[in-house]
Amino acid sequence: QIKLVESGGGLVQAGGSLTLSCAAAGRIFEDFGMGWFRQVPGKEREFVAHITWSGGVTQYADSVKGRFTISRDNTKNTVKLQMSSLKPEDTAVYYCGGQDLVRGLYLYWGQGTQVTVSS
Repeated sequence: QIKLVESGGGLVQAGGSLTLSCAAAGRIFEDFGMGWFRQVPGKEREFVAHITWSGGVTQYADSVKGRFTISRDNTKNTVKLQMSSLKPEDTAVYYCGGQDLVRGLYLYWGQGTQVTVSS
């Protein structure tokens, strides 16, 4: 099992930037792919970005491509999401997720951090 704790959320104006961080503890960090998801009330959690265990491959939702960057530091057991050119529709609770490499499923989640983008 891996424990995930997000930080860095807050209120930002449209066009601004924000960086979310996720600290992992527990099992070996390199055993997990890592990702960011987001959820607004009344909607399902949606994929934002993914990074492989080595950091060599990243994937993004079309809605954030070119604006968000995911990265990880396996020496510090952290994964970050750098968000720029933020839009009001980026407002959501952002969750860090750990992907079990054997099953390919996101099995572990943080508690979430609120990001609010004002217009």
